[in-house]
Amino acid sequence: MLRRPQYRRTLVLCGLLGLPVALFAFWFLVSIHQLQQLVWVEWPKDLGWDQAPWWWALGPMAVAGLVVGLVVAYMPGRGGHIPAGGLHSGGMSKQALPGVVIAALVGLPLGTVLGPEAPLIAFGGGLALFLAHLIRVPETQTTKEILGAAGAAAAISALFGNPVVGAVLLMEVAGVGGPQLFAVMLPALLASGVGDLIFTGFVHWTGLETGSLDTGLPTPPPLDWPDLVWVLLLAPVLAVLVHFIFTGGRYTVLFTSKNTVRNTVLCAFGAGVCITLYALATGRSPAEAALSGEQTLNELAQNPQAWSVGALIAVLVFKSMAYSLCLGSMRGGPVFPALFLGGAMGALVAPLPGFGLVPAMAAGMAASVTAALRVPVSSVVLVVLLLGNVETVALVVLASVISFVIAELLPPGPRLPAAPAAQPAGPARSPAQGPAQGPAQGPAPQRP
Repeated sequence: MLRRPQYRRTLVLCGLLGLPVALFAFWFLVSIHQLQQLVWVEWPKDLGWDQAPWWWALGPMAVAGLVVGLVVAYMPGRGGHIPAGGLHSGGMSKQALPGVVIAALVGLPLGTVLGPEAPLIAFGGGLALFLAHLIRVPETQTTKEILGAAGAAAAISALFGNPVVGAVLLMEVAGVGGPQLFAVMLPALLASGVGDLIFTGFVHWTGLETGSLDTGLPTPPPLDWPDLVWVLLLAPVLAVLVHFIFTGGRYTVLFTSKNTVRNTVLCAFGAGVCITLYALATGRSPAEAALSGEQTLNELAQNPQAWSVGALIAVLVFKSMAYSLCLGSMRGGPVFPALFLGGAMGALVAPLPGFGLVPAMAAGMAASVTAALRVPVSSVVLVVLLLGNVETVALVVLASVISFVIAELLPPGPRLPAAPAAQPAGPARSPAQGPAQGPAQGPAPQRP
């Protein structure tokens, strides 16, 4: 393939398109972050509060629901993919780009419990196709697929700060290789994780050396049998929890399809009520139960002692409910809330005998994000790179594989109606589908 001049030109073009896509992704993420700070930190302080008051989420979430509902009902592309259907890599047209940006820039800063990754993937691919159209690149099906995937990968890599995550995630999300890829990859992933666990254990128990690529940098305490036992119990719990969060999100999609604007506002306001109940129950900031959870996860990992057991249980309960409502009614990505729920559950069980904060959060995040996305390899890569801790790789792999298997075997819940023919979607993985199936984007937009 590399000997074909057309493919080499496409490769160079993808590299060039990565520059404007990455620049857009940068300013897009900066805008969302600044707006979140403005709404949840600066405005409450300007009004005389140390933190956002307990009722703060109700108004912004109602506004977010109204704007997103109008975008879904009246704009091309319906604001992007429905997050309850999973993370998608294709199907976004140039005409849909304004709706995607409006839904994301309004909904995400106002408290929607979703992340920016899905809008970035959609807009990255759409922007690449738009720029290719401007410079009159021949619009063949192969060219569209390659350019769309390249633009999406450039955008998602900017979000995660690592090109490996972007490439691996897009490869799995796009379903490259189909069911055969997962049939071979999953056993290989499990075997490699078990092999690493046993090998690490024997090196630790016997004290013998085999030679390695160890650079001599300080490492955390080695894994032990209690870590393995607790992971075998933690991963199934998170797989079931996240699976039924997504099942609730799919029921929410069916509800919002009956009257798009009105029911989207009701669901968004319901998510705001969940956020409010968290603030009332704990006395903490409602922002911890709102938004994607990215910043809160960092604070939790750096200072877990600041969170009581009651606060961790409350954020798991109320953020899960708000997450489920947002999955089926709002627009955004499912990755960061899933990572937060896994990290919070890990912090909750970390004091168990023989466990610890790092392995508990690593396994929890891997199990949770795998159950949400059904992409085990990408989940392992993402969690390992986020934590920067190679000592927990075996536990991360084990948690990811267990979570994937259990979530796939659970009842899938309601199947979302197919997308309208005018908005076809590329192949994707979704929480209620196997690798051979296409995405479920939800019902056609309904007029209020």
